[in-house]
Amino acid sequence: MASAPLSPAALPPLAGRPLVLGTVALSLATFMNVLDSSIANVSIPAIAGDFGVSPNQGTWVITSFTVANAIAVPLTGWLTQRFGTVTLFVASVLLFVLTSWLCGAAPNLETLIALRVLQGLVAGPLIPLSQTLLLQSYPKARAGMALAMWSMTTLVAPVMGPLLGGWITDNMSWPWIFYINVPIGLAAAAVTWSIYHKRNSPTRKLPIDRIGLALLVLWVGALQVMLDKGKELDWFASGQIVALAVTAVMGFAFFLVWELTEDHPIVDLSLFRRRNFWTGTLSMSLGYGAFFGNVVLLPLWLQQYLGYTATLAGFVLAPVGLLAIVLSPVVGKQVGHRDPRVLATISYLVFALVLWMRSEFNTQADLATLIVPTVIQGAAMAFFFIPLVTLTLSDLSPDRVPAASGLSNFARITAGAFGTSIATTLWEDRAALHHAQLAEAITAGSSATTRALDGLAAAGLNADQGLAQLNRLVDQQAFMLGADDVFRASAILFLLLIGVVWLARPARGGAAADAGGAH
Repeated sequence: MASAPLSPAALPPLAGRPLVLGTVALSLATFMNVLDSSIANVSIPAIAGDFGVSPNQGTWVITSFTVANAIAVPLTGWLTQRFGTVTLFVASVLLFVLTSWLCGAAPNLETLIALRVLQGLVAGPLIPLSQTLLLQSYPKARAGMALAMWSMTTLVAPVMGPLLGGWITDNMSWPWIFYINVPIGLAAAAVTWSIYHKRNSPTRKLPIDRIGLALLVLWVGALQVMLDKGKELDWFASGQIVALAVTAVMGFAFFLVWELTEDHPIVDLSLFRRRNFWTGTLSMSLGYGAFFGNVVLLPLWLQQYLGYTATLAGFVLAPVGLLAIVLSPVVGKQVGHRDPRVLATISYLVFALVLWMRSEFNTQADLATLIVPTVIQGAAMAFFFIPLVTLTLSDLSPDRVPAASGLSNFARITAGAFGTSIATTLWEDRAALHHAQLAEAITAGSSATTRALDGLAAAGLNADQGLAQLNRLVDQQAFMLGADDVFRASAILFLLLIGVVWLARPARGGAAADAGGAH
């Protein structure tokens, strides 16, 4: 590594083979990280079974990674100034590989959870720095293409995670969901270092904001555990959830005051003084929260109430990548010539259309009916990240991009956790309401009830079995109606979010390039 590296703004862009290989390596590292945040979800029953614990205990394998990752992401700006973009990125990839291998070899659940904490911590800088390095690799005019490459991996990986995780668990064994990171990570680290080692950003020794770091760990940790465990513990009916909520709110308040007055804050909150940064971050976070909540809800409904297997439910979600992959390069080219707010508006309109289509689903929906909105959603995803990242990073100097990227990605990831908790909780609450309303029509004197029970008796069911089956049918309809309510509310939310996007100032001519692109 050079003793006095040039500023990223002074470096020429990459071209030819190094540009292609660098893009692939950075994208693979991002894909590996995002994939790992969701791939374990469908493997929890297998992991819990092998270790002889309950599935509820097994969910800490997911929670531990999520909490640690959420804490580490906003630290990217400070760590980059201390170690440099390339050194930090490659070190994060190699440590991620090591912790992945150790996770696969974990002898018990306690060890696996501890290693997942470490894995989440070292993975924190990967997504923000992959975005930063890609922007520095491309000329200003092609910064949109850099964001297109980055967004494709970030969007497709969460959908592929459960599908790939289910296949690996069914056909190999659960440790392989971690072992597959080893060859991918080693290859990504080797290629990244060979191409970028002379492009490390300048470093400087900074004092460690110990109080800010402790407060960050406290409030983010409490918030993430509350979101992950809230539904399981019946939210605020649980003293544990109330305690976590109070800790998160108080911790955040102290963190906010401390970081805004600290000379060397661990997180640069002054970025929120920039109009396009806070509007872009808010738009992306709320949109991603709504998107991710529905991504979690749809397969749950399919598996629990339509009898789909995990693999078949994954197949329903998989086509989302088709239009996303095809259209992302097109959007990447257009973002330098079009107002990003217009492109983001198109994304929100298509998201609203897709969710409105899903709000018309019923229990008779066939595979084609389920897949068509998923395919269309790929177009919304292509128009989502690129223009919003362009808005968020506009008017920022290159040295502030790692901190801005880390902070905006932290907000997005946290919003995804909120979206998941809110969507699944609303779904169950609405289903309970619909169940009560439907059950009112089932009475002993109802001719429809009598016919249904007679039909079940003719099929060989006794009275108790008939009533149980009838309740199951009511449940199926209630949860379908509950899912429709969530889809419809999400569609309306996306329409309202268009107003937030237009609070930003225009950012024409590839603002992201000005923020981080090579000059």
